[in-house]
Amino acid sequence: MSVKRFELADSYHKRGFNCCQSVLAAFSDLTGLSEQASFDIGGGFGGGAGTGELCGAITGAVMVLGMLTPVDAADPMGSKKRTVVLSKELQKRFFEKFGALRCRDLLKSKFTPDDTTPAAKAMGLTGHCSIMVVTAVEIVEEMLAERG
Repeated sequence: MSVKRFELADSYHKRGFNCCQSVLAAFSDLTGLSEQASFDIGGGFGGGAGTGELCGAITGAVMVLGMLTPVDAADPMGSKKRTVVLSKELQKRFFEKFGALRCRDLLKSKFTPDDTTPAAKAMGLTGHCSIMVVTAVEIVEEMLAERG
């Protein structure tokens, strides 16, 4: 992929797609979802699913991790537990960087990219949601690299 995923996610967001759609679509090459399917699935999850709750960038990232951790029909409980462990780890890492998970709370703070958000810093991002989108992608990529 010549364009890095976090750059692709940022370009989707700049085109008007919500945070969830932008993160989910950036991983289309791995999830097997088309861009359009990613946009359709993630459409209702922006702005904390319209309620200000869980950040859409996190929601999109959890969807990606779920898509890349297939459910074993013979062991649905074990499959669910594996995916929940990944979801919690992603949220832990995101919280360590931003101090919140809720869209409403994140929007109240002004975050400037720093060494904890290297992709956003390298891209010179200043837009709040762009920083969240790019960092969520970065965290998923770190987690996938750790998984091998």
